Amino acid sequence: MITSSTVVNSVVKKLKVALARGQWRCGEMLPGQRELAEQLGISRPSLREAVSVLETLGLVRSLPGKGVVVLDTAPGETATAHGGVADASLEDVLQLRYTLEPFIVGLVAQSISSKEVGQLRLTLMDMREALEANDSEAGMNAYIAFHEELFALTSNPIFQNVVQQTSNALKQSAEVLRNSPEHLAERLQENEAVVRAIRNKNSALASAEMRRHILQEGLRMGIELTIPDDHLGSTEQ
Repeated sequence: MITSSTVVNSVVKKLKVALARGQWRCGEMLPGQRELAEQLGISRPSLREAVSVLETLGLVRSLPGKGVVVLDTAPGETATAHGGVADASLEDVLQLRYTLEPFIVGLVAQSISSKEVGQLRLTLMDMREALEANDSEAGMNAYIAFHEELFALTSNPIFQNVVQQTSNALKQSAEVLRNSPEHLAERLQENEAVVRAIRNKNSALASAEMRRHILQEGLRMGIELTIPDDHLGSTEQ
């Protein structure tokens, strides 16, 4: 079952207030998932998604095997350091993905080598193997790896700085995989369509397929993205 974006956004606001008043200081670890979820009266999946949003905002960082640490962000500094996204919602980060990722794959389709296409296809094979093994955690990791490989293929140095936020945003949306493994097949099919267009050097189609993928991601999270009218037709091929 997909967690409610309303619940997640409410939790994000509560945690931001707690961080702002110093309930947990820089370098301290947040309570464990179970304890914190009980304190907030929410499910652990909702808490994981909320923590992912806070990561996107640069307020905390998840340390594998250790927990979630509070980062050093002075009052008023977050909005400046992160381009004014301190109040970002799940819809906000999906809009970020919708803005950047289709353009990036369009550029990649123009210059990608056969070796690089092969690497992307190998990562999709990892996702397919995870699907066949019913391993949602491995599927989530392969999903993230696939998109990060796409980001790494852009040669624009400015994009290299900007796409870190996009990378954090996709990690947030990928959290759904832990609780809805049935959607892994959909993600795999959508990403395969992106790679086919890239392999054929079809920039317009690659961009359109990525837009379609992100719109579907929104629907899987219970969010219908509001996008400019002139983009609506570009998702149809």
